[in-house]
Order: sequence, then C-alpha cells, then structure tokens
Amino acid sequence: MDLKRRHFLAGAVATGMSPLIIGQNKSGKKYRTALIGSGWWGMNILRVALADGSCDIVALCDVDADELEVSADEVEGLTGNMPKMYRDYREMLEKENLEIVIISTPDHWHSLQSIACVQAGAHVFVEKPTGHTVQESRAMVNAARAAERVVQVGLHRRIGPHHVSGMKFLKEGGAGEIGMVRMFAHGGGGKEAPTANSEVPDNLDWDLYCGPAPLRPFNKKIHPGGFRNFLDFANGTLGDWGVHWLDQVLWWSEEKHPKSVYCTGGRPIRGEAVLNEKEQTSDAPDHQVATYEFENFTAVWEHRRFAGNGPENSKVGCYFYGSKGTFHMGWRDGWTFYNPKGDVVAHEDPKFDNEKDGHNVPPLWRDFIESIEEKRHPVADVEIGHLSTNLSLLGMLSWKAGRSIKWDGEKEQIIGDPEANQLLRREYRGEWKYPEV
Repeated sequence: MDLKRRHFLAGAVATGMSPLIIGQNKSGKKYRTALIGSGWWGMNILRVALADGSCDIVALCDVDADELEVSADEVEGLTGNMPKMYRDYREMLEKENLEIVIISTPDHWHSLQSIACVQAGAHVFVEKPTGHTVQESRAMVNAARAAERVVQVGLHRRIGPHHVSGMKFLKEGGAGEIGMVRMFAHGGGGKEAPTANSEVPDNLDWDLYCGPAPLRPFNKKIHPGGFRNFLDFANGTLGDWGVHWLDQVLWWSEEKHPKSVYCTGGRPIRGEAVLNEKEQTSDAPDHQVATYEFENFTAVWEHRRFAGNGPENSKVGCYFYGSKGTFHMGWRDGWTFYNPKGDVVAHEDPKFDNEKDGHNVPPLWRDFIESIEEKRHPVADVEIGHLSTNLSLLGMLSWKAGRSIKWDGEKEQIIGDPEANQLLRREYRGEWKYPEV
C-alpha cells in the first residue's frame, strides 16, 4: 500500500495534479512549519495548514521511519517540495528555524514537546490533552506565556458552528437555569484477550517513543494508534473524548475549576489488565463515572466501552438539564432543546468543513494564524486547554486514588490529601526531566 501511495503521489507531481487545493493566506506570509507526529491525525492538520495557504512545510519528525517517509512523500506530492525528515524533535528544533510547529504525538509527549518548541521561538498547534499529568500541563502554559508564543489546542468544538450557536442559546437562558450537566461517550466492546509482545520493528525507535514514560515491551496494540488506552502514554477515554465535552461545560459556565471530584470505574467487562514479558492488554478503565461539584451546578462524566447507548440516540455529547427543559449538545447530530414533556422545541443541524471527519479544524487553524498576526490569545488558548484537560486528569487522579478529592483551583493543589497530591506529577524515565511548574 505504501509503495502504491508513493507511486501515485510521484505521478501526481509529474502530471501537475495535486490532491489538495492550496489557498492564499490573507496576510501573504508563509510560516516555516514542521509537524511532530506524522500519523493520520497529524497529517489531517497539516493538510488543513497547507490548504489555508499559511505554511511552508519544511520538516517532519516521527519516531516511525516508515510513517515519516510516507508522509514526506505526500507533502512532496502536495507542494512539490520534499521536507527534511527527523526522528528526534530536539535535533529538528536545533537545525531548523521554525515559526510554527504542529504537535500530534501520544499524550505523554505534548507538554515536553510544546515547551521545547515555544522556547525555540515557534508558535504551536497541539492536539489535546495538554498534558499527561496536571503539573506538566501547567508548565506548558507557563512556558508559552514566558516565551510570548501562541499555543492553540485542538479543541475544534470551541469554534464549530453548531457548538457556537448552541452555547449562545444556553448563555441567553434558552434552557433556563442549569442545575446539572451529563457528558458521555459510549461504544461497543467485550472482553480483551492479551496480545503477544513482539520485537521492536526496525523502522521504530521504541525507546524514543516511550520517552519519559516507562519502557514497556513493544506491542502492536500500542503502536500505531492504540496508545490512548495504555495509561503510561495517555488517560483512556476520559483523557481523550472527555476533554472535548468537559471543555463545553467550562465554556458554557465560564468556570475554571470544580470544588471536588469523585470518580469510580474499572474493567469488569474487558478483564484484569495484563502486562508481562510475553503479552499485555490495555489498562485503561472500560467504564468510568466522574462527578464534578461546581459552585452552582453538578457535572457528571460517564463512558463505557461496552453495551452501546441503548435507547438514547446519541453515543457522545452532553445534556444540560435546566429549569425550562433539556438541551443536548451533540456531535454529528447538532444540538436539540426539549421541553419537559420531551417535545423538540429547537434544533440545529451540524456543519463541518469536512463531513467525512466531522471536525472543524480549518476555522480553528485560521483562528490560530490570525492570533499570531494579531498578537492575541486564540479561541482554544493553552490556558483553556489546560483547564479542560485538568478536569479529565483530576477524574483519573480520583479513580487512581480511590477516593473523592477537594480541589483548590487557584493553587492547583488537592486540599488535605498529601498522598493524592503526589499524583499531580509522575517520575520521568532516564534522561528526561519533568518540566518546572
């Protein structure tokens, strides 16, 4: 497949074809841009950057040499120029004078790489979440502010048309006074059998993939694409889907943090996690329920990776329960307001720039570029991403601690629980240094 793709792209260049129409940036400026993490989603963002007309892609970086080469060939096919290829982002930052870096790596890399990029003078477009632990996420915010660099987090629901109009409806009191919000992301699945570990592929720098995380045996369930359900590298469904919908709660309420968090869950369906020299499973919970107590409302997150969502039409989204009825903020189903009898009173269909993906990355990228040029914070600024990420991380922290936590959001410390406070950071492996807060 890779060879066929490379031959197609080479042919496209030879015949003058391009699978992408590249626009003209309004300012006329082209930013020297690089991508760290050249897999599926990273390349989605890069294509948007090219179509926007705001970037010259000068470098790609990935620990997987095969992924790197295929992506570089695609960039050459789209632009006519072959980007330089790097395996280690530190070497790339040292050799390239970059103005923008896109980061789409596993979650445990987001903070370290973002900090290195802003300190090298680059603006950053980074995928959510902003960190694997609370304190490294905070360090990322502080570094961006100190360097006076723009950091846009990939919370594209902050700018999607039906999310914007739905928030206007809620903020103007369309659902009345909101007392509770329920967020959810459900899917199918069953028991998880262990997958055999294997030798590290020749094309992959597994030590650098793991980086500051523990060096566990290589397993094809982790790479490519499965890292989100391995807690060394990410924080499961709550740290993935949860960040998007928890962010909707903060956007609506204009709150910054809850007073307390309690989370429970486990793996009763997937089974006990396995990790040994021969085989392993994922270790993220197959279901969780997290309750966030705010000053004037309660928010509940739930997910399960089994059973689907039964009679409810939506598998993802959030319900805002108000004095006038129930408002559902959805994804591919737009938003809907129901009166107390269950009748639909108002509805708006979704609108995406790319119906296949169901995302609104192009306007988020445009806002990023305009933020750089106007010297302002973007719509999904790093501080916004940090606060939303914190909610997911505090839910995971409560689950790991096995108890409720009281949160001092101003100091970003857990009240009266020194043991739980230790979970706000983690030990890094080998040469890697935990970022200063």
